[in-house]
Amino acid sequence: MAACSLVIETCTAHASIALVGPDGDIDERSFRSDRNHNALLFEPLRELLDLKSRLEIGLVVVGSGPGSYSGTRVGIAAAQGVAIALGCPAVAVPSLLAVSAAENGACCLAIGDARRGSFWTAEIENLRLLDDPALCDAAEFEQKISEALANGLQVFSLEDPARFPIPEEFVRKVTTDIPDATRLWRAWSATHEETRRKWSAAIPQPFYLKPPHITPAKRPWLLR
Repeated sequence: MAACSLVIETCTAHASIALVGPDGDIDERSFRSDRNHNALLFEPLRELLDLKSRLEIGLVVVGSGPGSYSGTRVGIAAAQGVAIALGCPAVAVPSLLAVSAAENGACCLAIGDARRGSFWTAEIENLRLLDDPALCDAAEFEQKISEALANGLQVFSLEDPARFPIPEEFVRKVTTDIPDATRLWRAWSATHEETRRKWSAAIPQPFYLKPPHITPAKRPWLLR
């Protein structure tokens, strides 16, 4: 019996889950959640898993962000749980590849707010990240956007571009693009086999733009 695939994308408030049949048919369910993905994810997940009673799931694909810290982690945890329960692999795929701007291999620049006065950018070409998202300050951020627009690249963000400290003329040219489960599956399917093997060999985990922030202990001698 041919296997189907489960796809989970929860790195933004516009989350989605899809079941991809052996013939390529896609059944996608979407929901919106700003803070409680963990509460809203499981009903559509249960509905899709109920559909698999006549099909075997052979792969779980999940978006790794960058994006919502809690949303991405909830999606990955759910993907790993389903994969363990069904005895199949779980693979993380960068969510930035699952947007309309990157479809058909188009070159584009993804931008975002890394918080605490820093920002990030990532170039995408032929449905692959040319490098991991790079951190920069406000001046570098504006310069990278300016260069990308001058070179004819589409610039997109997973957030409202009006929140960024950039000129209004740039804000009007930056699009808001939201990844979804269907495009995540298409990105996985269109990616070079060598890259897919690399993703498959790695443990699914979120894209961390910065190392975890650790607050020093107030009484360090207690840790000795």
